[in-house]
Amino acid sequence: MTTMTEASVREFKMPDVGEGLTEAEILKWYVQPGDTVTDGQVVCEVETAKAAVELPIPYDGVVRELHFPEGTTVDVGTSIIAVDVAGGAPAEVPAQTQAAAAPAAEKPEEAAPPARQPVLVGYGVATSSTRRRPRKSAETAAAPAAAAVQAELNGHGAATVPEVRPRPLAKPPVRKLAKDLGVDLATVVPSGPDGIITREDVHAAAAPQTAPAPAAEVPAAAPAPVVAHDGARETRIPVKGVRKVTAQAMIGSAFTAPHVTEFVTVDVTRTMKLVEELKQDKEFAGLRVNPLLLIAKALLVAIRRNPDINAAWDEANQEIVLKHYVNLGIAAATPRGLIVPNIKDAHAKTLPQLAESLGELVSTAREGRTSPAAMQGGTVTITNVGVFGVDTGTPILNPGESAILAVGAIKLQPWIHKGKVKPRQVTTLALSFDHRLVDGELGSKVLADVAAILEEPKRLITWA
Repeated sequence: MTTMTEASVREFKMPDVGEGLTEAEILKWYVQPGDTVTDGQVVCEVETAKAAVELPIPYDGVVRELHFPEGTTVDVGTSIIAVDVAGGAPAEVPAQTQAAAAPAAEKPEEAAPPARQPVLVGYGVATSSTRRRPRKSAETAAAPAAAAVQAELNGHGAATVPEVRPRPLAKPPVRKLAKDLGVDLATVVPSGPDGIITREDVHAAAAPQTAPAPAAEVPAAAPAPVVAHDGARETRIPVKGVRKVTAQAMIGSAFTAPHVTEFVTVDVTRTMKLVEELKQDKEFAGLRVNPLLLIAKALLVAIRRNPDINAAWDEANQEIVLKHYVNLGIAAATPRGLIVPNIKDAHAKTLPQLAESLGELVSTAREGRTSPAAMQGGTVTITNVGVFGVDTGTPILNPGESAILAVGAIKLQPWIHKGKVKPRQVTTLALSFDHRLVDGELGSKVLADVAAILEEPKRLITWA
């Protein structure tokens, strides 16, 4: 047993992982008191108002104390974990545990990195090589086995040492999904690269307990788990994380910016035909091509023709800020709530590049890996309510933006085409805008341009 002095104890404080956020909730601890940690090792997962983030410890040592349990919301700057950095062993470590821990030190992937990389998920520079973060220390992994051995000896006089398996590999959102569905990750057969458990693996493991749900064409959304209410007449759900900040932002937007919404119903049959043609084009091989891609491109062309709509209202300085770039936001429904990541400099991308960016944005949001930086700096947004079968809506502006386009469901409807009533693919678009800086003429021009392009997509070339 090594005596630990107060001078050797380092306090790791909750960092600001979301560019100005004031608090974060501790979702999961990956270490416990007595565990050995190394510089750069992830010790916990926290959820901010924008995303789930894993926190690495910035020094070597032994965990002395966890100041807060899982589920606690902690202010930025508050110490969350104490680590003894004197190099001593944890107090009263059982002999069996020390013996089991010895071989672990020889594993290459458990070695400390040659240089400190004090970065958070989604931040910092890339390194030339990668190393999987150390999972639970050997002491923690061996403790259940030692306890089982002792229990076996006490009860039967003989012991069968259970297999000590490493912590299953899965991303934080997948772990949360497994927790919600009551699935033990240790029983899930991984199908991802390097033995990583995917969302599909968790759903497959949960299939015997839950009836399969029909597939929904909802980008970046996961089916919400059904929680039994045990006869209770009400269920109270704490408002926190992404949903809390979304609510605050929507209230601020609705009662700060005077919203105006305009609607147009348009025949998009030619756009749907073009989508099918692009799917066969070799330039789009391996890329996801769908109507949202051409809608996004149509909006970008409309903004280029009417640049004043790509602006923001600066209340403090009483100025209108015209932006000469477009960071195109795409509203995405996730298990944590609605998020709006954006494609940086979307205006400068070719159609294949835009398709690639959209695909990455959706897959990242689905997996819960959207970084706080990806949700900063948006200039205009698209929300696709049509995937829910909804015809249209009156979307609320994303704070700091002046316009948002809602896309309704595309349906086969009777339509007068070339003087005859024919079945055509039709949708309704809705554009909400901030009437402080966007007047009716400007908003109408933008919406009319988007509709005209979707009705006759060759305008993507003639108006370019």
